[in-house]
Amino acid sequence: MLHPSKLRPAKKRAAVLLAISTVAAALAAPVTAAAPAAAPAPAAAAGLTWTGCATPRYPTLQCASLKVPLDHGQPAGRQISLALTRVPHTAATSQGPLLVNPGGPGGSGRALAGFVASALPKDVAAQYDVIGFDPRGVGKSEPALDCGPGHFAPVRPDSVPRDGATERANLVRVRSFAVSCQEKHADVLPHVGTVSAARDIEVLRTALGAAKLSYFGYSYGTYLGAVYAKLHPERVHRLVLDSVVDPGGVWYEDNLAQDLAFDARHKAFLAWVAQYDSTYHLGTDPARVEARWYEMRDALRTAPAGGKVGPAELEDTYMPGGYYNGYWPSLAEAFAAYAVKRDAKPLVAAYERLGAVDPAAGNSYSVYTAVQCRDSAWPRDWNRWRADMWRTHAKAPFMTWNNAWYNAPCAFWPAQPLQATDVTNTELPQALLFQATEDAATPYEGAVSMRDKLAGSALVVEEGGGNHGIALSGNKCLDEKLAAYLRTGRAADATCPAPPAPKPTTATRAVPPSAGGAALHGLLGFRG
Repeated sequence: MLHPSKLRPAKKRAAVLLAISTVAAALAAPVTAAAPAAAPAPAAAAGLTWTGCATPRYPTLQCASLKVPLDHGQPAGRQISLALTRVPHTAATSQGPLLVNPGGPGGSGRALAGFVASALPKDVAAQYDVIGFDPRGVGKSEPALDCGPGHFAPVRPDSVPRDGATERANLVRVRSFAVSCQEKHADVLPHVGTVSAARDIEVLRTALGAAKLSYFGYSYGTYLGAVYAKLHPERVHRLVLDSVVDPGGVWYEDNLAQDLAFDARHKAFLAWVAQYDSTYHLGTDPARVEARWYEMRDALRTAPAGGKVGPAELEDTYMPGGYYNGYWPSLAEAFAAYAVKRDAKPLVAAYERLGAVDPAAGNSYSVYTAVQCRDSAWPRDWNRWRADMWRTHAKAPFMTWNNAWYNAPCAFWPAQPLQATDVTNTELPQALLFQATEDAATPYEGAVSMRDKLAGSALVVEEGGGNHGIALSGNKCLDEKLAAYLRTGRAADATCPAPPAPKPTTATRAVPPSAGGAALHGLLGFRG
């Protein structure tokens, strides 16, 4: 669910079916799904040493490092480290630590602490030690995973495998990534997953000397928070989950649901473009605008823009528009420049800004795959993937196959999967959930499912909203409910109207950090 920047039958498919399924079968060793063991007693943790690491924007920011067991079943064994940040409380009375997580899996959370502490009302932030962290394997935590730095180098094979050669090329890519991960990190992969990360949080709580902690997670961070709460419900003070993962679909089914939701969100973007035909000159009929977008995609198959943007890179570029509509004006301008003026430069610029993978992002994607492939069992038979993807592509062509290849290393993953955690919980204090009705990355039904599993929880819905990550993104109604809950621990089901869609801008440019939720979405990344 994190972009690292972040179906119609193919002809001759029968001819390649046997060859590819034979390769898949040879690569797929028998796997036995094992349920996570009961939470062991947390490892003894020494107190943390916080040192100043202030920035101009966050002058009170502090940093620390925490040792945790690589294998929580052997607390005296090999230790790894987690990188932490903190904005200390300033009120005379503290409500304890508030741990924040941006999702992913694979997202670095160190920068999120300063953002959350500055975005909350001053009286609320003053009551908490707001703590960010890089989960195991991520960012400044050690060891940091990096399985294949060049995995997203352009121009990749077309994501839609209309012929056997394209499908084989993509299979070679994803299998090579899985093999590389095993070669580089075989000792670590069995210990990278949501359950291990949740147990790290308990070690952190102990190191902080806190009887309880509060947790605020976005996207995948909602599942991590729910798993921690399942393991240690008596240690939870407040629990805020924003843009909520469906806990019943972890992770193969959740990704299929995502494909349908992203297609709907892409159509909403194209309908917005049609609304502003006087600016973009792409037509007033959303169906015709959509047809022109796919014509652009087809053209890029034979002539990638700037030698960089083929069909797969085009999807990477426009996928962020499904996470945050603040990107719509610049994406529309790039589309119009290519389709109307035959000018590819704005499209290449948009790719480099929103779709291209920074070399450091190889770490994010490596952790993403390590966590998702470990958390639950994925189909090991490529025939199952192929059938499911073509069926879904027929309804949702925008990103079904792109998303499939993003997750396909799990078909060949070396570490044995666990059984997904049942997060049903009747022992928690009241939790607060936030969800936009048109969210593509974590569709609305997932939030309803999570609310039903967390007894007594409250769900605040942004009606008509389509952005992913909505609290502290500029919606006053949502932010007031978040602040009230963090003050009192009490909340109720509610609905807030979504902010209006953006207006066209006059030039292709990055969204300024001060614009609405741009600052938050820059921290959350994509697919996360």
